Amino acid sequence: MTLYIQPYPFQRAARRFAEQPRQRSLGVNIREEDEAYILSALVPGLKAEDLNIQILEDVVSIEGEYKAEEAEFLLNELPNGAFRRTLRLPNEVDAEKVEAKIADGVLTLTLPKAESARPKKIKIAVH
Repeated sequence: MTLYIQPYPFQRAARRFAEQPRQRSLGVNIREEDEAYILSALVPGLKAEDLNIQILEDVVSIEGEYKAEEAEFLLNELPNGAFRRTLRLPNEVDAEKVEAKIADGVLTLTLPKAESARPKKIKIAVH
């Protein structure tokens, strides 16, 4: 494989732009099930201790940081720096029963709906 890099005509501007710290956002998928919301996010290279997850009522906050390597790169597209993502869910979450796991670079949060937010099935009495 050959990597071709063309010189960028505005190298000074590109270098200044590259040196500015960037706040990254974390891309997520959320799906709704009867009893819970399932949130998935790609966090390659991060461990559980690198993430801070907080839940308050219907708001989920995930923050972390990719450690930057002290090296000169010809091309640097891998994530680096701090990120934070705050999401408001449609219903309140039972924070005591939330489960989080990381497997193969994917963070999965199982966010059970609070009892008040779960659908109730009402039986009709027939006389």
